[in-house]
Order: sequence, then C-alpha cells, then structure tokens
Amino acid sequence: MTAPFERLALVGLGLIGSSIAHGARRHGLAREIVGTARTAETRETARRLGLVDRCEETAEDTVRGADLVILCVPVGAMDAVGQAIGPHLAEGAILSDVGSVKSSVIADLSPHLPAHVQLVPSHPIAGTEESGPESGFAELFEGRWLILTPPAGVSEAAVARLTGFWETLGSDVARMTAEHHDQVLAITSHLPHLIAYTIVGTAVDLGDDIKAEVIKYSASGFRDFTRIAASDPVMWRDVFLKNRTAVLSIIQRFNEDLTALQRAIRRGEGATLEEHFAKTRSIRRGVVDARQDVPPTPPTKKAPPAA
Repeated sequence: MTAPFERLALVGLGLIGSSIAHGARRHGLAREIVGTARTAETRETARRLGLVDRCEETAEDTVRGADLVILCVPVGAMDAVGQAIGPHLAEGAILSDVGSVKSSVIADLSPHLPAHVQLVPSHPIAGTEESGPESGFAELFEGRWLILTPPAGVSEAAVARLTGFWETLGSDVARMTAEHHDQVLAITSHLPHLIAYTIVGTAVDLGDDIKAEVIKYSASGFRDFTRIAASDPVMWRDVFLKNRTAVLSIIQRFNEDLTALQRAIRRGEGATLEEHFAKTRSIRRGVVDARQDVPPTPPTKKAPPAA
C-alpha cells in the first residue's frame, strides 16, 4: 500500500471527486482531506456527508499545504483554476486531474505552475450518469482503467506515488502520452457520446405521439444511448471543444463508414452488411474479456430497521 499523503485537496466534489474522497478515507490514503465546490449548496452537502475534513470556499484556500491536489472540474475550467491555484501550491506538491482530454489540460495548467510542482494528469475511465456529491462511492474505480499522461520532465517518483494512490483505489493504471490518450478516447468515449446525444436528440424532435412510444418501447440499444446522453452537458461541451482535432478526425472516418453501410442497405447488399456485422462482433468480445462491459454500481443501501 502506498504511503498516505498528508493532505489531499479536491477541487470539485461531484461524482468523481466525492468517489475519490470515499475511497481515500476507506483506504487511509490521506491524513486530511480538504475540498471545495463551486456552489455553497454542494459545499454544505459535502460537509454533511463527511466527504472532507474541511470544505473551503475557494480553490486557493483548498490547495494550500496539500501534497496532492486533484482537479475534478470540467476541462474547460482548467486554465482559470490553474491561474487561481498556481501561486498557492506547496513545494513538491503533485497536481493531477480527472479530465477526459489530456493535451489541453497540460497546455492550460503548465503556464501557471511553479517549477516545484509536479504535474501528473490522470483520467479514470469510470463513471455513471449521476452527478453531484451524493452520487459518489468508493468502489467506482475498482477494476477500471486509470490513464496517466505525465509530460516530459516530471519526477518519476511523483508518477510512482500517484500510481500507487490510484492502484490502492482499485484502478488498473496505464501510462501513455497525452496525444495518444486523446486519439484513443476520441473513438472509445467521445464519438459514442456524440452519437448518443444525436440519437436521443432525434427522438426529442419527433412528434409527441411517436416520441411517447419511443420512450415506452425502448429497446436495450436506445436505453443505453439515453444513459450515455444523460451525462453532464457542461463536461461534454468542454470535452468536444478541447479535443476537437481528434474528434473531428474520427467523425470524418465514421461518416465514411456510415456512408458505405448506407450504400449497402440501399443496394440490398446483404452479404456486405453481414460481413461487416460479423467483423465488429470481435470488438465486443474483446471488451468483455477486458472486463469493461459492466459499469460499477453503488453498494446497495440497507433498509433501516423497523421501528
């Protein structure tokens, strides 16, 4: 087990931030947990739930004296948050994040950081469609991938310590460049979300009678799309804007493949369709073999005893 940090600072206490707090407490990963959130309501909820030992009103106050700082905010907010906290980061502190885009995080944070801070961006590939401090649970990261994308020049000791932190939370840790991460996530995460938002948006724009039946008779495929499309709209707005180059490249490739299938349907080319569908089944088998097919769920709460 990795040595505990003296002070863990969490900037943002939504699903991911609150789950980190739960996991860090369970595994003794920090002697003190300090947090902050954008709204007073969220900060009060975090206090009530005992997510943190202290909840500050500002990110600046939250990061003071912390040896591990994790930014759990939308990637579009990284520049502003980095500018705010940079002068207040402790010497030798490790600064990380949980964003779904990594190149922009490094570009936005780096100009604001003193030389004595170690920037080790991270991306836990875990989540649910729920949000807010009450949605978090310690098991969220168990058996899920966590990708680290440390830039050149970062201390290997800092990378190793953060690796141990995430492994103790249950993650399988991988390491790659930020650019490679963004290309991979464009196809595995960003494009599927864009497609889900599009399909569910199409259903929203149908006539009321058809829309009601679409909802009533939703098959598993459409239900999965609605789950994905229920994700935080601010977070995903920022993801698409910050990873636009990789996403636009994947969209172009997807459109070409979709056009080919459209042509096969129009021409009645059943053999072409069957060959394509058979080929893509192997991807599903790979996902299942990698244990990435079922998202983690919060532990079932026990009913209170009868009075």
